[in-house]
Formats: sequence, C-alpha cells, structure tokens
Amino acid sequence: MHTTIAPKTHLAPTKLASETYLLHDHQGEGTAPVCVPLNAMVIRGVEPIVVDTGMPEHREQFFADLFSIVEPEDIRWVFVSHDDIDHTGNVNELMDLAPNATLVGNWFLMERMGASLAVSPLRQRWLGDGERLDLGDRTLVAMRPPVYDSPTTRGLFDPTTGVYWASDAFSTPMPVPVRDVAALDPMFWDEGMLMFNQYVAPWLTMVDETRFQACVDRVQALGASVIAACHTPMIGRSHLDQALSATRRSTSATVAPQPDQAVLEQIQRTLGGHGS
Repeated sequence: MHTTIAPKTHLAPTKLASETYLLHDHQGEGTAPVCVPLNAMVIRGVEPIVVDTGMPEHREQFFADLFSIVEPEDIRWVFVSHDDIDHTGNVNELMDLAPNATLVGNWFLMERMGASLAVSPLRQRWLGDGERLDLGDRTLVAMRPPVYDSPTTRGLFDPTTGVYWASDAFSTPMPVPVRDVAALDPMFWDEGMLMFNQYVAPWLTMVDETRFQACVDRVQALGASVIAACHTPMIGRSHLDQALSATRRSTSATVAPQPDQAVLEQIQRTLGGHGS
C-alpha cells in the first residue's frame, strides 16, 4: 500500500526590500501537523551576497530560486551564519558554481566543519560579531542574535535597507507554508517562537536575566524594518515588537516538551503498517 503525499508547496522568492530577497523552503509538509521554514537570503547590489545555503536535499530548488535573482558569476560573497547543515548544505556546490565569490565565515566555523568544508582558505573571509563587511554600495554588520545553537553564529544587518538576518532566532513552525508571519494566528506564532527558542537554545532557562535582556536590547537597537531568518516567515515592521517580546519571555516560558521515545514508537508503528 502506497501513501499519497501532495506535491510540496513552492513559494517563489519574496522581495524584503530593495535588492533583497528571501528564498523560501520548508520541510514537514504532508508528513507532520506543522512544517518548518528553511530559508536563505540574497542581496544583489553592487557586490551580490548570498546569506546561508539551504539543505542539500533541497539543492535543485535552492539553485533555481537563487539563480532566478542573480547570475552565479556575479555573486561576490557567500555568508554562512553558522555551521549547521540547514545553513551550509549547499555551500561547497555554490562556491564551485560562483567562481568570483568569497566565503564569509569565521575561524571556529571552519574548524567545526572540518573536511566537510571544501573551500580553500584563499577564498575565505572571517567576520566576527560586531565587524563590518563592505559590499561597495552598502556595509553590512555582523550582529549575533540573542538566540542561537552554535558558537559560530553571527546574524547580518544591512543599515541601507534595515533588513536583519537573524539566523536561528525568532523561529516558528507553520501550519502551512506562508511568506509572512502576518498570515499566522498571533497566539500560535507567539507560542511557536517560545517553543523554538527553548528547543534551539535550552540554555535560555539558565542565563542571567539582565545579561540576556541586554542581548535583546542590542538587536532591538538596530532599528530593523524587517527580520528574516532561516526558520521563520518574514517578520515585517508591524510584528517586530511581538517577535522581540516573545524572545524576551523565552527564559521563563513553559513550553511543550520535545517529541520523546513514545512518539518515535508511534512513528515506527505507522511506518511498519505500510507496505513499500
């Protein structure tokens, strides 16, 4: 017996600001009650930059969407916000296809990726938290988000447009794929951020409250007009306060537990009940 799964929804890139586009992807649609965004971003400008590189299993769609916006030989920079596979999944292939690009990472990211990173140090630029990257018509600022799951994490802020790439922060599930958090039920979105923040960063419940709030203050002080990130639909100006508020409350929120062994056994029974 075969289980029929509807074709995966494809959202064409969303224009966030002048020359700035969110590349949409997700997983879980049709196999779970909710799905999880898996986004990347591209800024064209004088020296185009790709921000994160998606999952390897989504490679074909990632490159189709990316190269509908910018030609591979025009890409000058590839910024990887940290070393997780949903951000680095296509980095080696992209660097092969974009011969004029420099990979923007940091020392620890290179160390943690090891031999899986097939990009010569001669094609790398290391950018630390608070440092700047000159793209000719704009200067981007590396700004670590308040919530993260890797010590290599840096966000990226464009003062020219007000777009802030927040890596794994402000994450949320979606009942169905959407472009903008405005399409989500406000309570569902709020609970989703609280849950994802603690899943991504379980250390949140142990942090010094004053110091953590100062990290949120630092991001709020950017005055961003749009927040984009890997695991959230775009967050426009009208929803920024709610996103920051949920982040501030993540240290003390009570959230649903992660799926446990009982859930795995239910999945195993379901899979075992279907023929190949």
